[in-house]
Amino acid sequence: MALFVKISPPSSSCSLAGHGHATSSSSRSKRGSLLPLGAGAYGRQYSDVVPVPPALPQPQPSSSGRLRIFSGTANPTLAQEVACYLGMELGRVKIKRFADGELYVQLQESVRGCDVFLVQPTCPPANENLMELLIMIDACRRASAKTITAVVPYFGYARADRKMRGGRESIAAKLVANLITEAGAHRVLACDLHSGQSIGYFDIPVDHVYGQPVILDYLASKTCICPDEVVVVSPDVGGVARARAFAKKLSDAPLAIVDKRRQGHNQSEVVHLIGDVRGKVAVMVDDMIDTAGTVSQGAELLHREGARAVYACSTHAVLSPPAVDRLSSGLFQEVIVTNTVPVLHHRTFPQLTVLSVANLLGETIWRVHDDCSVSSIFQ
Repeated sequence: MALFVKISPPSSSCSLAGHGHATSSSSRSKRGSLLPLGAGAYGRQYSDVVPVPPALPQPQPSSSGRLRIFSGTANPTLAQEVACYLGMELGRVKIKRFADGELYVQLQESVRGCDVFLVQPTCPPANENLMELLIMIDACRRASAKTITAVVPYFGYARADRKMRGGRESIAAKLVANLITEAGAHRVLACDLHSGQSIGYFDIPVDHVYGQPVILDYLASKTCICPDEVVVVSPDVGGVARARAFAKKLSDAPLAIVDKRRQGHNQSEVVHLIGDVRGKVAVMVDDMIDTAGTVSQGAELLHREGARAVYACSTHAVLSPPAVDRLSSGLFQEVIVTNTVPVLHHRTFPQLTVLSVANLLGETIWRVHDDCSVSSIFQ
């Protein structure tokens, strides 16, 4: 069964009467139908309550009634898709900005004793979206939520994870982790962090999920790509581990590496290619595409080395200018990304394919809420 889902408008059939409450067992049994997982892990069925004598204790309600999902303003479409996957509606929340730019957040339903999940990537504008997430966490904490999980599909400031220029620099990734923790979050759910060590910056549990299965499932569905002709390319030395894991799951494809030298922030220079791509379909894999300088220079090198076609795959489509111009210049057969960052209409181009990670996030949210294993999703 396919894991990937191309972006489509949320269906009106997902609407419920109560905000943030789970549907009936018949609706809940449909949850996860697009994921290749055993139904026993998450597809629980809840039978109707059987009347008992008054002297006996009444059965406790299903724990699913204590699950609430709220969305910030950064990526409401993704949050709505996650809620639809879970058979729920988003919780009601009022978010507005005052004339001086300050934020105001008010939950418009009770979350007392509930497991609350706040879907808010800290994508551009990063500072605005980060502050909004912190205020939403604080509002839930003051409303007596049992647990608060910050669902951050794209974690901004993740690239500032170490000192690069010899000192006197901020490690902003650690600072942001501290802010989320001190605001009152009990757990963080993140997707494809720029570096794995960023998990250690948090003093609370972090569930780190990967967008690779979504992209791999999509590539496997493309009949125009023969597995024997594919070579996976890492756009830099730092992404070799990511590309190697991707290649192993893509029929154990061979690996090539683009050697580059970074001259400054958002500036890089490609030096040479390690590996053979002549006559092959090159699939470049990275965690994010920002200005697209790295992948576009890598694609030029791959074409010079005889690659038959070049695909770019990335979880986070930040697409800062001039990324769209570079990606649509004809270097790429297809650019495959996910919707962890909302792709606005003016940033689309013919070669762009956007896949949804809503099923992946929704399944992870349910497993966290239901105290089930998260790592088994990727096994």
